[in-house]
Amino acid sequence: MTRRVGRRPDGTLFGLVIALVVAGGCLVGGTSDPGGAPAPDQPRSAPSGTATTRADGTDTVEEFQQDVADARSIAERYWSEQFRASGQRFQPIRRVIPYQRDGEVTCGGQEIPRNNAVYCSAGDFIAYDIRWSFGAFRQIGDAFVFYLLGHEYAHGIQTRLGIRYSFTIQQELQADCMAGAYLGDSVRSEALRIDDGDLEEFREGLLAVGDAPDQPWFAEGSHGSPEQRAEAFFRGYERSLDACDLT
Repeated sequence: MTRRVGRRPDGTLFGLVIALVVAGGCLVGGTSDPGGAPAPDQPRSAPSGTATTRADGTDTVEEFQQDVADARSIAERYWSEQFRASGQRFQPIRRVIPYQRDGEVTCGGQEIPRNNAVYCSAGDFIAYDIRWSFGAFRQIGDAFVFYLLGHEYAHGIQTRLGIRYSFTIQQELQADCMAGAYLGDSVRSEALRIDDGDLEEFREGLLAVGDAPDQPWFAEGSHGSPEQRAEAFFRGYERSLDACDLT
């Protein structure tokens, strides 16, 4: 069954702007120790102090929770199909964990801070700050959730394929490309739909994020300049996984 993001009557993806703030602190190593983390995909209450509600009405915990579940489901189906086509067995990422406090979730003994979303390879889980994510969801729209899961899920796929680069910027730009392929292929398969003009808004959002100009490309944690990230994402979006150097 296909799912379409967006709350307007035509079911289209709306407001693809500045969604890419999500990838600022991806973790791809370490040993998991989720401890007392809340159950996956279960927001406990609407966070207070979030941004103004969008005009398209994407503002409730229930909508956010459903979009997280849908984004995860579409990613699992997409990557399952890709692995099956190549004759490989696919294992979905084990857990998707919302958290609210610094240190509530750890990866290899390293506390995951607030205002972040990460993939922890040893524990095979994605963790995201629910207050930060829900605030961005209300301000930006549901596209944020699908990119958030798409980028972090790409790190899980890199782990499954044994991909590990010398520099984090290589790992991150490839994950941007893979997220673009996941979204582009999902649009082409009609699992997701977009309106005319949304891609240009998405491009403008991509160009608004990225490493600071004085961030060395070779530094640990570098993700790439805004131009590099936009180029990587749209290369995947337009040309699918063939553009992402997975071989």
